[in-house]
Amino acid sequence: MSGLVVAVVLFAALLHASWNAIVKSGKDTFLTTVLVSVGAALISLAVLPFVHAPSPASWPYLAASAVAQLAYYSLLAAAYKAGDMSHAYPLMRGSAPLLVALASWPLIGERLSAMQMGAVACICTGIFGLYFATRTPATPGIAQNTGRATAFALGNACVIASYTLIDGIGVRLSGAPAAYTMWIFVLNGAGLLLWTLLRRRAGLLAYAQTQWRLAAFGGFGTLASYGLALWAMTQAPVAAIAALRETSILFAIAIAALFLREKISPRRYLAIALIAAGAMLMRVG
Repeated sequence: MSGLVVAVVLFAALLHASWNAIVKSGKDTFLTTVLVSVGAALISLAVLPFVHAPSPASWPYLAASAVAQLAYYSLLAAAYKAGDMSHAYPLMRGSAPLLVALASWPLIGERLSAMQMGAVACICTGIFGLYFATRTPATPGIAQNTGRATAFALGNACVIASYTLIDGIGVRLSGAPAAYTMWIFVLNGAGLLLWTLLRRRAGLLAYAQTQWRLAAFGGFGTLASYGLALWAMTQAPVAAIAALRETSILFAIAIAALFLREKISPRRYLAIALIAAGAMLMRVG
C-alpha cells in the first residue's frame, strides 16, 4: 500500500471522527444525523454536474448501498442516544473490519498478506481494548442504557461491513469514484429527509433553523471522509482500507482529550499503541 493511500485514509479517518463528534454533541442525535446527511446530499448535488457519471454497471450497488446507509444512520443515532461515543464508536468501527476481512475473500476474491492480516488483528484488538477501557459510561444516567447501545453498535457494525463490501465492488465498476460517492449521499439524504418529514416535520424544520451549521460542517466531513475511503479502495484491497480507516478511533480519543477534557487511562494508551502499530504494519504490508 503506497504512502499516499495511507495518508489519504488517515485523513479520511480524522474527518470521520470529527463528524461523529458533531452528531454526538447535537441536542437531538437523530435530527443532527439527518442534517449531516442532507448537508452531504446538497454538496453532492452542487458538484455532480461537473463530474463524470458512474457506469450503469455500478447503479445496482449504488441502490443497495443507499438502503444500507439509511440503516447505518438510524442505528448510529440510536447508539449515540443510548450510550457514550467512547462506548459505541469502538464497537461499531472495531467489529466492521473484522467482518470485511472475513467476507472479502469468498465474496470478491481478495486475500490479505500475512502481515496485513496481522495488522487487521492488531487494529481490531486495540479498538476492542479501547472499548473495554471505556465500558463504564462517563455520562450520568447512561449506565442503564449500555446494553441497548451495545446492541445498536454491533448491529451497525454488520451494516458497515455490508455497505463497505457493496461499495468496494460498486466503486470499481463505476469508473468514477467521486460521482459514485456523491450519488450515494444524494440517494441516502433524500430517503432520510423524506422519512423524517413524514414523521417529524415540525421538529426537523425548527431544529434546522438553529442548527443549520451542523449540516454544512458535518455534511462536508462525512462526504469527504467516505469519498476518500472509496477512492483508496480502488488503489488497495478493500479489507486493508477498511481496517486502516478504523484508526479514526485515535482521532476520536484525541478530540475527547483535547476538546472535551476527558481523562485517558493507561489502558486506553495501550490500546491506542496497538492501533498505531497496526497502522504501521498495514503500511509495510
